[in-house]
Amino acid sequence: MYVVLVKFRLAPDFVDAFRPLVLAQAVNSLEREEGCRRFDVAFDPDEPTACLLYELYDDRAAFDTHLKTGHFKRFDADVSAGVLSKDITFWTLYN
Repeated sequence: MYVVLVKFRLAPDFVDAFRPLVLAQAVNSLEREEGCRRFDVAFDPDEPTACLLYELYDDRAAFDTHLKTGHFKRFDADVSAGVLSKDITFWTLYN
């Protein structure tokens, strides 16, 4: 399995707008993408401008497909102005 961790740092005045957008992105990815197995959204309780995504895909090809979807492209465009930084790392899950 292919794991993607995304760490966002948000502008403080964008946090409230970001939450529903990222939660909708999670639902869309899980419901519309055959290769997306998990899409968790977490916020740091001590730092509300910090958000972490844990995404699990069948493989790299499934993640690449995710990046080409209309819902991802809309999400990326909708949040770009309020995201101060985004750090993405990739992992392999062994069970």
